Amino acid sequence: MSRRQARAEQPRDTGDETPGNQVLTLPNLISFGRLLGVPLFLYLFLVARADVAAVVVLAIGGTTDWVDGWIARRLHQVSRLGELLDPLADRLYILATLVAFTAREVVPWQFTAALLAREVLLLASLAVLRRYGYGPPPVHYVGKTATFLLLAAFPVLLLASAATDVATAASAIGWALAWWGLVLYWVAGGMYIVQAARLVRAARGPGAAG
Repeated sequence: MSRRQARAEQPRDTGDETPGNQVLTLPNLISFGRLLGVPLFLYLFLVARADVAAVVVLAIGGTTDWVDGWIARRLHQVSRLGELLDPLADRLYILATLVAFTAREVVPWQFTAALLAREVLLLASLAVLRRYGYGPPPVHYVGKTATFLLLAAFPVLLLASAATDVATAASAIGWALAWWGLVLYWVAGGMYIVQAARLVRAARGPGAAG
């Protein structure tokens, strides 16, 4: 089995549409905008201490998580750049928020460590895939669901710490979303590891040791 065939058999988030080489498309512009929101959030939250504005930036970044992919499929503007930008924006939002929240004690360091450990595991598997000539595996719907839950949880948790009158309800909702997101994040990570292992076995050939 060739590397191209193996990649084609992996589940894709873009349906049957072949990604093109477009750069200046509406979905890509949305993804670029989401990327710009990361340093803006960090400035508002850590430097300006403008928590309400930071909540707004996080909420916009989270609610637009699915928009770029949906528009890309709707307008037939699926691109290779978009396939890279979308998960990159998701990961940067999550990592930046975790670092900022841990610094201001919105979330405990154990929660941050659990999410970062998953990212380290995936980076290690990606390094192995690159050794055999493969790129990163396509985004899986379980991973997208986990990302959506986490990006929805973060502004709610920030709201809980910034607005005392709704702190109890917001904290309960935010942590429910966060813990479900963490569990699904690891489930998706396990699925990516399984995909990577199958590709490595295919690259080694049928006679390779398991």
